Formats: sequence, structure tokens, C-alpha cells
Amino acid sequence: MIVESQLHPEQAVCRDVLPAGDYYLKEVKKGQTFRILDSEGNQAADTLFYNARNTAEHYSAVDTIREQGNVYLSTGTKLLSDQGNVLLEIVADTCGRHDTLGGACATESNTVRYAIERKCMHACRDSWLLALSEHPELGMDKHDITHNINFFMNVPITEEGGLTFEDGISAPGKYVEMKAHMDILVLISNCPQLNNPCNAYNPTPVELLIWD
Repeated sequence: MIVESQLHPEQAVCRDVLPAGDYYLKEVKKGQTFRILDSEGNQAADTLFYNARNTAEHYSAVDTIREQGNVYLSTGTKLLSDQGNVLLEIVADTCGRHDTLGGACATESNTVRYAIERKCMHACRDSWLLALSEHPELGMDKHDITHNINFFMNVPITEEGGLTFEDGISAPGKYVEMKAHMDILVLISNCPQLNNPCNAYNPTPVELLIWD
């Protein structure tokens, strides 16, 4: 559902630009509002959420889909953890739909989906692993990489129950905004994918904003 925000960028307490192929790792405090903005359109932001006080608790696609009765995420969706707690709630969305089934690209999936020579291409899972290796104080490793959300990504479900990757439905300046229900650790890979149309074959930056 399309709902515009009443928050103004110039009042944000934190504002970052995330280049394509890079990662973003930051804590969002309970009560703060967090926005992901698709700067140039048709970009995919592969996102993981954790309870910042106990990172063993993380976003669960299964619980979120079951409780809301919808495989797509938009305004009003409560993002649930694997323990059934609300991590965040989407409070504004000008894109209208986000994917939580397609997963994240990896060197292995690039090989299987596309070609053996694509294996060494950069992938979202690599970005996440790099982030965790560069922040050993978190005590996290590859076993902590679980369900993710592909914000702005268009992954329709076929009549046979399969998934397809299609052109995005976002556009320059579209955003999704979430309010944190607990202290949240956010880990984003700004998808570098060049093999399918999720980024229009042209990965671009996204912007991240936080308000108190």
C-alpha cells in the first residue's frame, strides 16, 4: 500500500549513501524510524535484521508471511523475528511491494543460475560475510546469515508456484520506511547483481536515513 512519510530528510539524525556492491551495518534504536531510499530507481537492497541485544534473534520470512497472510511486504507489515517478536513495522512505502522469498545472490547461485564464469562475480552474501569479518566485536559469522528482505525487488510468483526475477517496480526517489520496535542491527548489501533485471543491469546507490 502506498503511504508517504511525513518525515523530512533534513531532520534525520543520520544520513548515509551506500554505493552499489557495498555493505551497510548500523544499529537502529527502539522508536527510531529507518528509511531506505532508491536513489536512481530499480535497485535492490538485500537486508538482514537482528535483535541488536541478542543477534541470535533475527528476521523470519516464514513467521512474517504466515502472520500477515501475504508474501509481499508493504505499509503495515510487521517484520517478525524467529521468536515471534516484532522487529520493525513498515510505516511508509512509496514503492508498494517488496520481496521476501527470492533470497540473496551468492557466488554459488550465480554459477547455478547463469554460468560457471559468473562464479567470481561479486554477490550479496560476500558483502554480508565481509561486514561480519570486519566487525569481529559482534561475534557473528556465516551461520548468522539467515532470511533476508529484498527491498524494491520484483519477484513474481508464477501459476506453477515458482519465482521469476523481473524488472523492478521502483523508480528514482522511491523509499520504504520502518519504525523499530526494539534495538535493531541492520545489515544491508546494496545488490551488485548484473545477471538479472533486479537492478536494470546497472547497480546504483541507495540512501539510508534515521530519525529519532
